[in-house]
Amino acid sequence: MSIVQLVILLVTPIILLVVYVKQRYSFWSRQKVPFIEPLFPLGSFQNVHNKSFADISREQYNQMKDRGPFHGLYFLLQPLVAITDLDLIKTVTIKDFNYFPDRGVFHNPKRDPLSAHLFSIEGNKWRTLRARLTPTFTSGKMKMMFPTLAAVGDNFSAFLVKTVAEGRELEIKDYVARFTTDVIGSCAFGIECNSFEDPNSQFRKFGGLIFDKPRHSQPVRLFLKLFPEVGRRLGMKSLRDEPSQFFGRLVKDTVDYREKNNITRKDFMSLLIELKNTGGQLTIDEVAAQAFIFFGAGFETSSSNQTFCLYELALNQECQEKARKCVQEALKKHGGLTYEAVSDMAYLDQCIKETLRLYPSLPVLERKTVQNYRIPDSDVVIPKGMKVQIPVFAIHRDEQYYPNPEVFDPDRFCPDEVVKRHICSFLPFGEGPRACIGLRFGMMQSRVGLATILSNFKFNICPKTAVPLQYSASANVLQPKEGLWLKVEPL
Repeated sequence: MSIVQLVILLVTPIILLVVYVKQRYSFWSRQKVPFIEPLFPLGSFQNVHNKSFADISREQYNQMKDRGPFHGLYFLLQPLVAITDLDLIKTVTIKDFNYFPDRGVFHNPKRDPLSAHLFSIEGNKWRTLRARLTPTFTSGKMKMMFPTLAAVGDNFSAFLVKTVAEGRELEIKDYVARFTTDVIGSCAFGIECNSFEDPNSQFRKFGGLIFDKPRHSQPVRLFLKLFPEVGRRLGMKSLRDEPSQFFGRLVKDTVDYREKNNITRKDFMSLLIELKNTGGQLTIDEVAAQAFIFFGAGFETSSSNQTFCLYELALNQECQEKARKCVQEALKKHGGLTYEAVSDMAYLDQCIKETLRLYPSLPVLERKTVQNYRIPDSDVVIPKGMKVQIPVFAIHRDEQYYPNPEVFDPDRFCPDEVVKRHICSFLPFGEGPRACIGLRFGMMQSRVGLATILSNFKFNICPKTAVPLQYSASANVLQPKEGLWLKVEPL
């Protein structure tokens, strides 16, 4: 082979690759859509290895929000579209929901059955399961579960009394996570996890693994979202084997024991068993998957919300005193920590919502088109299968909707202020038919946890407290990069 032939053989594939990459990266320019200039190979996400998705999306939002209601992005060679206009977000999530019914979350029912839960499944399967599970999250069902939740709150208070004594600096997320672990363990599985006395319990251990140490890195998780069929063909899983096996085995053993002994409890597991035994509406694998996501979502999102709320209240002592007064007045009025009492803590509710504004668990909502969609008032067509991103974290911190957005101000959520804002300016639970089904339970859990500890303890910052916070680049959801330390003193 001559030198010329060898050079041609080596250079031709490189030229073809360059041409192909340029063609892929011209998708948005051909549609005359503003976009963030991509760089091979990661496209618009160059810092995905060392920066949180919340920070990345906010930078992109601030760079592009004045250039139109939507803009183009690329991950690897795949084009995406990000929506920044609130009216268009409302259209996508509510009015034209039938075009965007799926989240596009990677799941593999064959290799990873617990990944096929309500948050990730798609199409008619999702619609059917959502309709079956919705009645289990009514206010009546929440009231039924409340005594179990309140009992865990009492254990939490007693544990803190014994732990802090004259005052201590605590990594507060760990302590709140023990509370939410015991709540979900009890309400979802009917099991006393006893995380206060045994912080290394299996529930606590595996709950941490799910969110703190996901199976894949952030770039791989993004790849699986964009190319789920490739991931399934390769037999890839989204969950770590150990927690998946633990929860799958636990659910099956729990169901077997309850059915053999005719045991019924006022918890989520009994409601799932009832669905399984009513015309086979759920298989045992589907029961396990729903119990798993109820534990995962309820454990992490609520513990993070309470942790971030205590952090802000420690930084804003006036708000903390006002929240404590609100709690104490409700407890006195209703004779203790009752369902009616936690439903009557208006200012605490505002603190929780302001925390959700500043620290939404999912910094970016995602949807996937199931058919070609022409964006209203434009000639741009989003092709079938394309992922759509809604930058929640960035919208929540946009001064256009929230003046002085970095300031913790619970009065933003007074009823008179809420009605002035666009419905899609606040999206911690999503919006439309695919909004979080466990919203009521999550809010109730946060109210009970915060009411329990604010009525008995005072929180302040300490030398270990990170100000300002930095966010983890590896976690599945918004989390502090390091531990979150506060000084806790009994009242």
